[in-house]
Amino acid sequence: MPGPGYGRIGGAERANAEDVLRTWGLTRYLLPDPETQSWTRRFEKQLCQSLGANYAVAVNSGTSALVTALAGLGVGRGDEVIVPGYTYVASIGAIAHLGATPVLAEVDATLTLDPDDVRDRVTERTKAILAVHMLGAPCDLESLGRIAEERGIFLVEDAAQSCGGAYRGRRLGAIGAAGAYSFNPYKVITTGEGGAAVFAEYRDYYAGYAFQDQGWPPGRELGNEPPGYTPTFGLNLRMPELSAAIGCAQLDQLDAVLADTRRVRDELVAHLSLPPCARLRPSHDHEGDTANVVVVTFEDAGHAQRAAQALGTKTLDDSGRHYYGNMIQLGERGTPGALPKTDDLLRRSVALSVGVSDSHLGSGYGVAPNDSSEQIRARAERFCEAVRATEATR
Repeated sequence: MPGPGYGRIGGAERANAEDVLRTWGLTRYLLPDPETQSWTRRFEKQLCQSLGANYAVAVNSGTSALVTALAGLGVGRGDEVIVPGYTYVASIGAIAHLGATPVLAEVDATLTLDPDDVRDRVTERTKAILAVHMLGAPCDLESLGRIAEERGIFLVEDAAQSCGGAYRGRRLGAIGAAGAYSFNPYKVITTGEGGAAVFAEYRDYYAGYAFQDQGWPPGRELGNEPPGYTPTFGLNLRMPELSAAIGCAQLDQLDAVLADTRRVRDELVAHLSLPPCARLRPSHDHEGDTANVVVVTFEDAGHAQRAAQALGTKTLDDSGRHYYGNMIQLGERGTPGALPKTDDLLRRSVALSVGVSDSHLGSGYGVAPNDSSEQIRARAERFCEAVRATEATR
């Protein structure tokens, strides 16, 4: 089941896409006045307004957004970036592809970066902390931000799974020096394929923009290069106009999407009568969670595995490219057992989907935003029955 935004695709998205085709504006560089006519420009401005970001660059994927955000901050060969051991492989791959070294760190009970472990892993080569708001849950940005400030390094947010989420009233992704979002069909909102990098400072936005547009600075389509501009190498990661047009319509629905997933999450949780051997994942900001997934953590791994099997799903340590222990391409630094706390938490945790059902996330059982109250209750009761049945076999 794709993400909640995907299920809302309708007339607005269709009308925007038809406008692109009607005007033959498949790329911003074919438009007479890209600054006012480009859907990509509109999408970037709308992102800033909706998320509270200063500058935004729309790109062709969430992975491209991560690489663009890090490149804009100057991350490169010889640098280290601290990243959680529980994240999608793109978070780690983006660092490696820039020539930097990903330094894996433990997660805490929220399944986001453990600030105490992060502090111990900062070295003179550390350039940034990549805070991944995993499964829509906010990281402890206060603690991570304090570490970044004390050590003179960047705090970067991977908000691929948490667009629209918040931490203490500020929207995720736009709190650190840079942030990255993903808009593929399995995310909160979608552009089909796409992503965006956001920046707090213009100089970093300038560098990030040039990186994703073959080294060209902002304003290329207007023919104005700033005085003293020095050409650089870059990649072609630009977002297509059709994707941006769909994204504008999706952004208009972001608050409604989140209201739906949070309502269903709260209703599901209200029906979960868990025994003492199981508890809900804690949160650094429950109200700011995007509510895509509800995670239940058990006292022991055997109980979690039996419950998952009874429900036709899996524990989080079996979530493919989201768990460092399964990413054999990481080599020696990422060998299983390197992060014992993370290993233990993931073996003992089972996810219930709310906004998205994705077997790669381990969220193969749950509910959907358009489910009825009766359906939500029934799914919650089945989960509790599975938990009680497996508890009896301990």
